[in-house]
Amino acid sequence: MESFPNDLDAIVVGTGPGGATVARELVRNHKKVLMLEWGDNTVTTGTMIQALKRLGMPGKGIQFTPNLFAVVRGITVGGSSIFYYATAFTPPLDTLRSYGIDISSEVEEVKREIPVMPLKDELFGPMAHRIMDSARELGYPWERLPKFIYQDKCMSNCHRCNYGCPYGAKWNARMFVEEAVTEGALLISGTKVQRVIFENKKAAGVVFKAKGKEHNAFAPRIIIAAGGIGSPLILRASGIKGAGFDYFFDPLISVMGTIKDIDGGKEIPMAAGHHFTEDGYFMTDMTLPLGLNMAFAAEVGRFDRIFSHSHTLSIMVKEKDSLGGSLTDNGGVRKKMADVDYKRLDHGYQRAKNILKNAGARHIYKSWYLAAHPGGTIKVGHLVDKNLQTEYENLYVCDASVIPQAWGLPPTFTILGLGKRLARHLMGVMSQGKKTG
Repeated sequence: MESFPNDLDAIVVGTGPGGATVARELVRNHKKVLMLEWGDNTVTTGTMIQALKRLGMPGKGIQFTPNLFAVVRGITVGGSSIFYYATAFTPPLDTLRSYGIDISSEVEEVKREIPVMPLKDELFGPMAHRIMDSARELGYPWERLPKFIYQDKCMSNCHRCNYGCPYGAKWNARMFVEEAVTEGALLISGTKVQRVIFENKKAAGVVFKAKGKEHNAFAPRIIIAAGGIGSPLILRASGIKGAGFDYFFDPLISVMGTIKDIDGGKEIPMAAGHHFTEDGYFMTDMTLPLGLNMAFAAEVGRFDRIFSHSHTLSIMVKEKDSLGGSLTDNGGVRKKMADVDYKRLDHGYQRAKNILKNAGARHIYKSWYLAAHPGGTIKVGHLVDKNLQTEYENLYVCDASVIPQAWGLPPTFTILGLGKRLARHLMGVMSQGKKTG
């Protein structure tokens, strides 16, 4: 095990958008930070095999509900942002303000640091274009979506967004981690944090395992950012028994149909779409790579469509599900969707089917259910306050778990804003401590 300094200012557990942002901001302000990450730190190659190791290992990157919904999360440096589609949905500022959280200035700061813009024409794929044209013909306000993508680095006719971009085109949290390390932060990957250490009812360190051995690390500030599943498990093991209940997991389906006049299948997913807020779901194009397309067809018995990848139009329907369920102490996802959630997804399926038919598609079918973005497991106003601090002093949380309401949209932009705000708060606390110490 690598040694680490005993004069740390903060320990950050998890390297997704929340943890990476907090660590980067603290280090840029000359604070000593230790980052602990369960996953690997090997170079991202953008291959399906590597993605399966990080995203598809049962009990780690993938969990199954009692109804056999797959709930996925990325276990690697950078977390799920390695695999997301880099869609930059504007944070719900009014909702957050109602909980005493204003991240408007942080959102503007993110826009200055990371590109936030729709795809230019040469990167907007023919399948996404066909779906958008069809949706607009039917009267839907289908629009190009803002993306966290360095478009000058992006490759056309490429499917690697799904597996992790090896070209540096898609912004991901690993980029912030690398900046933090360059400026002095210490990163230790392959470590699984077990629980928080308390002294006089204040967080003082963490216990973690690495290479089969248990270790302790100490710092006056502990930030848990291990995601909507990982963070509540750490808090629960640390004595906060209310973590990991009554949450959302953004269930989705893909609706697919075959066309003959486009031979493609390699383009950036989620290029355009629309949030049907009144119906409780979001819709967008979602062109899948060959392996995923084959898996989606096989799991619902559509073996006649397994080899139709390059001619398959696909629309994702992602629903804002009802809060509910619980996590087991081992991270098992015990949640069943409510009837209203099935109805919303079926409503979206019928709408997507009409869009595909209008686009000229045949052999239309839908995938089995998948869930992404688990969160709401450590809600603001319940288990953390407006500064994202738990009931224990010096113990904070910053990831999708703190989102206070059902979601239904990609949370990355919101988490980036929360990470910057938390870092500013911590800097103020640290500064005040020096003045009064």
